[in-house]
Amino acid sequence: MPPIHESAAVGFSAEADTYARGRPDYPDALIDWLRQPLGVMPGAAVVDLGAGTGKFTRLLTRTGASVCAVEPVAAMREALARELPEVPALPGTAEAIPLPDASVQAVVCAQAFHWFASVEALAEIHRVLAPQGRLGLVWNVRDESVDWVAAISRIMAPFETETPRHHRGEWREPFARSALFTLPEPSSFAYAHVGPPRVVVMDRMLSVSFIAALPDAEKAAVKAQLEALIQDHPALRGKDTVAFPYRTDAYACTRR
Repeated sequence: MPPIHESAAVGFSAEADTYARGRPDYPDALIDWLRQPLGVMPGAAVVDLGAGTGKFTRLLTRTGASVCAVEPVAAMREALARELPEVPALPGTAEAIPLPDASVQAVVCAQAFHWFASVEALAEIHRVLAPQGRLGLVWNVRDESVDWVAAISRIMAPFETETPRHHRGEWREPFARSALFTLPEPSSFAYAHVGPPRVVVMDRMLSVSFIAALPDAEKAAVKAQLEALIQDHPALRGKDTVAFPYRTDAYACTRR
């Protein structure tokens, strides 16, 4: 199996349980988006590529499609199998998907495509898709127009370095260099992750790959800053439940 980025391999292995607790789910409005324009219908064969702990896989199962998850990190794959034992969870990468040619109608990558955005990955996705099959890309994006959300991003920014990130837009480059897919067509949905601050803020941020991969001392320092924000900010202080605001960006492409 081709190697995966070190931050993903180390961070997601170390914090798979934190990821499962702290990562937001996805808006129900994506169900209609999965049907059109992606064609994810009852009985359709669909791959959740880079499925992680199954956050998006669970939404896919609600469509009635025949869902298969592909995830390279063993700890994440094991968490998915515990939560969704009815879904096949296969080891694999975007460059080596363990499925036959033209065997699925759709491939969806949620919070994942930026990790493996390349012409090689698009070629492998193209291989497993049937003619006119669809590729969907989904990201939950923090709403930094909210001041305490922007403060969280400032805490994390010094540790980001060169880790692949959705917000940089580099994931778009393979589409410009390859004729295998139509260009991504965007849709956007409002979403809020509601829960205790130590879940939707603390666990969420500690599950970010480059934070999860930090040495213990640096990770403890990040945790202390997040703790101070929860204790001091008036929107978070003393709250049993908060709504962490997101925008869910979804992109649809068609196999040429």
